[in-house]
Amino acid sequence: MVAAEDPEHFFAASPPLRDAAVVAASLQEFVARNSHASSDGVGRRRIVCVTSGGTTVPLEQRCVRYIDNFSSGHRGAASTEYFLKAGYAVIFVHRRGSCQPFSRFLPDDSFLHFFDVTTDSKVQVAESQATVVKRAIGDYRKATEGGSLLKLPFTTIFEYLQLLKMVATSMSCVGLHGMFYLAAAVSDFYVPWDSMAKHKIQSAGGPLDMKLSQVPKMLPVLRNHWAPLAFCVSFKLETDPDILVQKAETALSKYRMDVVVANLLATYKEEVVIISNGKSNTIRRCSKGEDLEEHIIKLLEKSHSKFIYSSTEGCSKNDYEKLIPLGIKSLA
Repeated sequence: MVAAEDPEHFFAASPPLRDAAVVAASLQEFVARNSHASSDGVGRRRIVCVTSGGTTVPLEQRCVRYIDNFSSGHRGAASTEYFLKAGYAVIFVHRRGSCQPFSRFLPDDSFLHFFDVTTDSKVQVAESQATVVKRAIGDYRKATEGGSLLKLPFTTIFEYLQLLKMVATSMSCVGLHGMFYLAAAVSDFYVPWDSMAKHKIQSAGGPLDMKLSQVPKMLPVLRNHWAPLAFCVSFKLETDPDILVQKAETALSKYRMDVVVANLLATYKEEVVIISNGKSNTIRRCSKGEDLEEHIIKLLEKSHSKFIYSSTEGCSKNDYEKLIPLGIKSLA
């Protein structure tokens, strides 16, 4: 393993993002549509970038093998739904094939379970799935066709960080009304593109001896350069409960995050610890039927409101009272 390189060198040496011009245009249009003061008197809308799923680290340029970071993307997908219900516009930066908003309750095996064939050979949604499919389609279309949800997919660490930079610089114009909810499981180590094998590594060559470089720390760059006024929420996952809070507090101060959501691998679906300004708040799921993410987003929405109001660069009290409150544009 070798030391982390400079972030700018990382981007300069990375393979170019596919359809970068299309992505940039989509971002510009989405932010412009959602960042202006509304005409109905409810105030300026907030925009959140939710990152979700795990990044891959290719071992070859024409990739056959890769190192993966585990993440189903469930937390990011669920959180996106609750941010939309809270009135936020959401840029959903997600791993291809990971869990998607509004489809979390659909069967996770073959999509063929969704359908039946009638006696006259027509295909229709199975009656047992009709309610959940109808709700998912309705909520999804309301978000996408209403212009509240923009989805940007990634697979590799190169794609993810380029997308994050593009989203952050695009959102810099919304200032305090922007939030970053960085739930993606991002690789800490990678193989630099210019030192990577161009073709499939042959097993006949014997044991694989490969040096991994550290991925540059992008949180300080996001915080200080790309979107310096945004409200930033990062995640810390550990397997050792004895170091969880300490590591989260370190990340809070070191990277100047506004909130760190700390969780253990063994219990991340059941509870999290929200750490902010030297305070910690443990949120637990009370039953299997509820989403932990609903409680997380409610707390963050309130924290974001306080952040906007209390900032010396923020809005006036009159503007603050016009901020979109929780649930005002509920999809329910």
